[in-house]
Amino acid sequence: MLSRIATTVVPSLGRLTVTSDERTAFAAGSIIVANHTSLADPGIVLAALRRLGVEPVVLAAAGLWRVPLLGTLLSSGGHVPVHRGSARAAEALERAEEALGAGRHVLLYPEGRLPLREDAAESAPENFRSGLARLTQRTGAPVVPVGQAGARRVTSGSTAKQIAGLLTAPARRPRLHVHVGAPLLLPADRRAATAAAHRAVTEAWQTAARHAGEGPVLAA
Repeated sequence: MLSRIATTVVPSLGRLTVTSDERTAFAAGSIIVANHTSLADPGIVLAALRRLGVEPVVLAAAGLWRVPLLGTLLSSGGHVPVHRGSARAAEALERAEEALGAGRHVLLYPEGRLPLREDAAESAPENFRSGLARLTQRTGAPVVPVGQAGARRVTSGSTAKQIAGLLTAPARRPRLHVHVGAPLLLPADRRAATAAAHRAVTEAWQTAARHAGEGPVLAA
């Protein structure tokens, strides 16, 4: 349901285009990892993935379940709340492991937060947390890197600026692009796995930024 709603709403916010590596594939039980820059980018990524026939289970901040209607949609879709910094934090990985074991795709954001800056420009993905590496250690699941660009042109910055961005996006129609990279199997070492995933998502983001017309972009 969430992916279908995203497919309906996102085209009204901007001009979404999608590309993929020639080796892109979504084996059953794949982990999809994307860069996180804006409150708008999960919807943009879901809409792009649905064009490719993929509707993943999403790992998202538990606070979203308290939002009226959205919380109901998340629960009914089997999406997974992440209770960061609490005794329940490990539950998210357990539920993600169950979804992967059932052949579902799982979408997660290894950065674990939005960037703190106020501007709408693109920048390289921040450091990844260890959750992705721990999940691949437990499951051996392939990882599909995804890069998105343009979401900050929809919403970014202060609360007032984000509201203004959403209200004006249908008139501005910013360019939005999602690029899906080739799947990879991460090494067993946790640090090496985290670094490899970060490199792959950064490369996908660079491709997305070029397609979105953000000019030359470099990894941090």
